[in-house]
Amino acid sequence: MQFIKHDLGHREGGEIVEVILKGNAANVRLMDSSNFQSYRSGRRHRYFGGHAKKSPVRLQIPNAGHWYVTVDMGGYVGRVESSARILPGKLRPFVDKPLSTIPTLVRNERDVDYDVFISYASEDKGEVVAPLADALRAGGLSVWYDDFELGIGDSLRQKIDKGIASSRFAIVVLSRAFFDKGWTNYELDGLVTRVVGGDQVLLPIWHGLTKDEVVGFSPSLADKIARNTTTQTVEEIADEIIEVVQGVPVEI
Repeated sequence: MQFIKHDLGHREGGEIVEVILKGNAANVRLMDSSNFQSYRSGRRHRYFGGHAKKSPVRLQIPNAGHWYVTVDMGGYVGRVESSARILPGKLRPFVDKPLSTIPTLVRNERDVDYDVFISYASEDKGEVVAPLADALRAGGLSVWYDDFELGIGDSLRQKIDKGIASSRFAIVVLSRAFFDKGWTNYELDGLVTRVVGGDQVLLPIWHGLTKDEVVGFSPSLADKIARNTTTQTVEEIADEIIEVVQGVPVEI
């Protein structure tokens, strides 16, 4: 497979690398030395990033070490050129612990109709929610997602209330569109009520948001363990959720 390599050298945790794409959308991966060698050899590897449709792409380096950025088409048609640079300053390093290591996210089985309920704004459906729901379902989970559950003549409110009440795990895709809608806030109120009562596990997914924006909307949500579509692909997030719900390790 052909790819463009950007050797970032030794970097400190918290630094931000900016990748500029010229041409088509492309796969952008941020990897340490070990995973870069596996990627180059065609073996399984871990990375930050994913399929980027917009430029620039900014990724945070999680810890000190030798880091690389690669850009490839990965089966997509077209050509792309790229450049990479480290932005001035750095953020506080984030710690992305595996979800399965967090006790509050691992619950005992109980009588539920759905493993997962997904709350989202319609603007995020195509890019995040639909592929997430499909991946969770393909992984064997029962998913409350309106495209799967709503039929002609159904009461939207009643169906949503039932989905919230009978799901073990609640995923909330937080975005600027989510913050602006009244209906999503109605769903979130119901989910938070069940979380406070200990009946449900809440996992926020940040999509196109900064920490300050989440804090401005809800400080309590900003403190919860979350996943971010900027640093992980939808498929990687789905794999972690499947691992937590089923209790089966997923190889990446």
